[in-house]
Amino acid sequence: MANTPSAKKAARKIARRTAINKSRRSRVRTFLRKVEEAILTGDKAAAQAAFKAAEPELARAASKGVVHRNTASRKISRLASRVKAVGAAS
Repeated sequence: MANTPSAKKAARKIARRTAINKSRRSRVRTFLRKVEEAILTGDKAAAQAAFKAAEPELARAASKGVVHRNTASRKISRLASRVKAVGAAS
C-alpha cells in the first residue's frame, strides 16, 4: 500500500493509465476481430474495408506503447497477406 504522498499520486496515475490502455487494447482487438470475421466470410470488399480501418488503429496502439511496434507491424503484415488471399481463394 502506498504511504507517501508521491506514491499515492503515482498509484492514481497508474490507475488512470491502466484504464486508458485497457480501452485502447480492447478497441484494437475489436477491429482485428472485424477483419478476421470478414476474412472468414470470404467477402473481399468487406475484408479490405475492415483492414483499412484496423491498420491505423494498430499503428496508433503501437505509437502509444499499448503494443510493441514490431508486434503491430507483424500483425498488419500478416493481416494484409490474408486479406489479399481472400479473393484468390474464392
